[in-house]
Amino acid sequence: GSACEAGELFSALLNGVDEENVQMIADFYDFLEIQPLPNNEFLIREDRATKEELVEINKKIYRLGEKLGKPVVATGDVHFLRPEEAIFRQILLAGQGYEDADQQPPLYLRTTKEMLQEFSYLGEDLAYRVVVENPREIEAEIGEIKPVPDGFFPPKIPGAEEEIRDTSYRRAEEIYGHPLPAIVVERLERELKSIIGHGYAVLYLIAQKLVKKSLDDGYLVGSRGSVGSSLVATLCGITEVNPLPAHYLCAKCHYHEFMETGAVGSGYDLPDKNCPRCHAVLTKDGQDIPFATFMGFEGDKEPDIDLNFSGEYQPIVHRYTEELLGKGYVFRAGTITGLAEKTAFGFVKGYMEEKGLILRQAEINRLVQGCTGVRRSTGQHPGGMIVVPKDQEIYKFTPIQYPANDRNAEWVTTHFDYHGALESRLVKLDILGHDDPTVIRMLQDLTGVDPQSVPLDDAKTMKLFSSVEPLGITPEELGFDLGTLGIPEFGTGFARQMLEDTKPQTFSELICISGLSHGTNVWLGNAQDLIKNKQATLSEVISTRDNIMNDLIFRGVPPKSAFTIMEKVRKGRGLEEEDVRLLKENHIPEWYIDSCLKIKYLFPKAHAAAYVMMGFRIAYFKVYYPEAFYAAYFSVRANDFNADLVLQGQEFVKKYLKELQSKGNEITAKEKSLYAILEVVLEAMLRGIKFLPVDLYHSDATRFLITPAGLLMPLISIQGLGEAAARTLVLARNDGEFYSIEDLKTRARLSSTVIEVLARQGCLDGLPATNQLTLF
Repeated sequence: GSACEAGELFSALLNGVDEENVQMIADFYDFLEIQPLPNNEFLIREDRATKEELVEINKKIYRLGEKLGKPVVATGDVHFLRPEEAIFRQILLAGQGYEDADQQPPLYLRTTKEMLQEFSYLGEDLAYRVVVENPREIEAEIGEIKPVPDGFFPPKIPGAEEEIRDTSYRRAEEIYGHPLPAIVVERLERELKSIIGHGYAVLYLIAQKLVKKSLDDGYLVGSRGSVGSSLVATLCGITEVNPLPAHYLCAKCHYHEFMETGAVGSGYDLPDKNCPRCHAVLTKDGQDIPFATFMGFEGDKEPDIDLNFSGEYQPIVHRYTEELLGKGYVFRAGTITGLAEKTAFGFVKGYMEEKGLILRQAEINRLVQGCTGVRRSTGQHPGGMIVVPKDQEIYKFTPIQYPANDRNAEWVTTHFDYHGALESRLVKLDILGHDDPTVIRMLQDLTGVDPQSVPLDDAKTMKLFSSVEPLGITPEELGFDLGTLGIPEFGTGFARQMLEDTKPQTFSELICISGLSHGTNVWLGNAQDLIKNKQATLSEVISTRDNIMNDLIFRGVPPKSAFTIMEKVRKGRGLEEEDVRLLKENHIPEWYIDSCLKIKYLFPKAHAAAYVMMGFRIAYFKVYYPEAFYAAYFSVRANDFNADLVLQGQEFVKKYLKELQSKGNEITAKEKSLYAILEVVLEAMLRGIKFLPVDLYHSDATRFLITPAGLLMPLISIQGLGEAAARTLVLARNDGEFYSIEDLKTRARLSSTVIEVLARQGCLDGLPATNQLTLF
């Protein structure tokens, strides 16, 4: 089509281009467009045309169509559906600085009757032709097309199916011996049938290779989502979470003992026991997670394998993915960013101030909601990688682009959002960056302790989740009786309150806490009340989606029905009458049914278990290797650390924390981040950890260093000294001592502002201002 007034045909007629050239322009298009006169009223305001001239242009376009044998179609240039929605566009245009925002044309979706009235000057017959008949003719000529092909198009790796099967069985026999226990064989066969039968073996193999690469390079990988529900994923090394029921296992003679009654939520909670055959100490494992939560009851749901790599290692594994699957076949998943509610509120308030409007709160809310979600820009998923098989082209599925049209971006992204058009068609790998694996690597480097050797049933570490006693300090000193500050998933105010309410004593209860804290309408007004009123214990309330399926099956509900009910509840869809009837028939308590009805979202147990395993390991280092723990914790957050505040001592830090707390809802995001860090600083001080001022020659650029005297703060902990400047300074000092402040400024390429910051910290004490020598 020839488009609106901005199109070349309308512009040519408006600007008086000769007939021959106008005809040449029109000949390019399949059909010609004319639009309602109000759409182009701005041309009248700008004295570029009169109403009569606009009518004549539309008539000329019609005559041109007749002459060239091209249909002429009345179009609306629609930007919004209803006339009253024009205000939203006005606000958005005004917010972007358009001076004529209030004079926009009525670009709403007109009815057929309205369109016929708009073109009545053509006469009744011609108006009907351009509004009704010609559009129908064009629509009839357009065949059905599929913008994105149907079907699943995974990458192909020859022998993937055999490799996954062989790896699973080989590793299973290494752990459980030969012949394998029946429970292991049954689970493996059921999973492999689904994985291989539906073409997902290649996805497992890719994930296995990525994780192996990271582990070989010394970085642990945390699993996300429900991948820990798959025993095949565990045996292939994709996840550490073992989904089998809690069990004992002898590493020496392969004796095994499974708890299949559901009474034990985690193998790590089993009491210590020696092997009845060879008397060796038995290992303990198993988190009791059904496979159905990962690939559906029939095993036909596309597996979503999300992995947390160390943030500093993420770029390496992204490039390795490209090496593995081929350059030109791996793309970053593109995202479409809409206007956030907070930004929309700013647009509305700005519009009100500019126009001098005073509106009721209800009307403000309406305007904000009308602007929220409007497409603003494109970006890229933080870790999503889209893979195209080598026998296909990406253009068959989506256009590609630079994120936000930035040609300097490292990766090209898909133009279509994955969930909108590419899901179930192309493989998406979620290779995310996370602080926890980075901290674990630092702890290993600092202590020499392999994090995978940390006992996940250590009593002193477990005590940390209900008391400060393992830290050697008192609740009065710290202000509360928990030792979980700085422990992932358990250090926030919300999680600490849950811990204080429940006082967990077992690993499975920690998994419950993780599940409860990530759910929606699961804890507040639900499980919290049940526990307080002693209607249920922490281990009995619904905390993860898998709880429901396991609980119901153990109480006699048919597995398929248990799965269906779990799916409804975890998605916040509630229960139907027949569901409630089935539950009551199987003696499910009333409080349990009421709890199901309140839930809006439930976290997967596998994800919770993976988080708790990572968090428990870090907690172990906190108990037994405090200097290493605090050095790693603060190093990862060095950008937000404030050396000025910390050096003023323990009492000052306490006072500053109270000041920040008194701000309530007025506290900024930056202050919130600082508050969390200062809480850990205070705890470290109470445990006898000293913080040493930044040293020009000995401080690292970004990491806290352990010294006999205390933790030496990094250069970046000085407010105003960014990471780039810190690294430049380190490179400069490697070439020898600085002769003067002038020498430092020149060699390290530091600004006067940074020099002032260093001087204020005392880092430049003893350095003369210039290189000049005085003789007298």
